[in-house]
Amino acid sequence: MLEIKEIKYIEDYTLWLLFSDGTDGNVDLKSSVWGPAFEPLKEVVFFKKAYISPVSRTVTRPKDVDFAPEYLKDKLIEQTAVMQASEDNAAYSAGR
Repeated sequence: MLEIKEIKYIEDYTLWLLFSDGTDGNVDLKSSVWGPAFEPLKEVVFFKKAYISPVSRTVTRPKDVDFAPEYLKDKLIEQTAVMQASEDNAAYSAGR
């Protein structure tokens, strides 16, 4: 079962996460903060209050607003791939 082992607030809607499988990195959750349940998270002051739930072992905030660890890891992988592609494009363009 995938769990969150460590969490650090970086800035805006970005958190650094360490997963139980050793994967780690920054995850920008701005696009994930929508809908009635997540409405309070639109305020960065509230978003910053993230912690690891002792029960679900995932990112949680006051009022039990949370994200599944699998969702968070998928976002990390997706965002890392986009960043890598962007860096590869920049390197290719610079070498032309």
